[in-house]
Amino acid sequence: MKKILSTVRASLLPALLAACTLGTAHAASVGIAWDKFPAARVTDMAALQNGAKLFVNHCLNCHAAAYMRYNRLRDIGLTEQQIKDNLVFTGAKVGDTMLSALDTKDAKEWFGAAPPDLTVIARSRADASKGSGADYLYTYLRAYVRDETKATGWDNLAFPGVAMPHVLHEMQGVQRAVYATERDPHDAKKTVQVFKGYELVSPGTLTPAQYNEAVADLVAYLQWMGEPNQASRVRLGVWVLLFIALFTVIAWRLNAAYWKDVK
Repeated sequence: MKKILSTVRASLLPALLAACTLGTAHAASVGIAWDKFPAARVTDMAALQNGAKLFVNHCLNCHAAAYMRYNRLRDIGLTEQQIKDNLVFTGAKVGDTMLSALDTKDAKEWFGAAPPDLTVIARSRADASKGSGADYLYTYLRAYVRDETKATGWDNLAFPGVAMPHVLHEMQGVQRAVYATERDPHDAKKTVQVFKGYELVSPGTLTPAQYNEAVADLVAYLQWMGEPNQASRVRLGVWVLLFIALFTVIAWRLNAAYWKDVK
């Protein structure tokens, strides 16, 4: 079965190669406002497991996660056997890093740049004026619209002119952007086109609500992958702060008892 899946993946690569890269630059500042990512998903094991599955099936063909090992997925509740049976398709061992099927040297030779590694993509895309990297990714993966003028047939409102095609379009379907004409707030004599949302033109395999849930799971996994110890760090930090608070009270009382008879 694994050999069949590997062959299928290999046959799909040529169709994706020409536009698989996100580029090394950050998203353009002219994109739409970022939506808020449902952050609670980062601690939801079922969401992280589904996100890992989506990542392996839809992202790992072109993008690597070279600083993450497959067996680290045990931290989100998977056994090594489950990882081996369901998430490793390239012949890699469970202890290996998550490398792409696309060779970096070939990508540089063919396209001038290799698709970026996604291990810390959620951390690297943060923008203080717009939101977290998870907010960006959650918006980006839901902002594709059909544009026949582009080489890939797609554009992205969060990253206008992006080279990567909409690899999740079978799940989402095809949508178009909806704009309204409004007065320019800076010049009452002019009008501007204001983005109002999306209209589904052709449905995918998932409803819009289901697609948003799937994207949230994928982004949760990408954020977790950038710092797998995040939840443990937060829990430990709470205990450290509680200890410091308790010790401060004890030290204060000891100090008062030590000096009470000193005149």
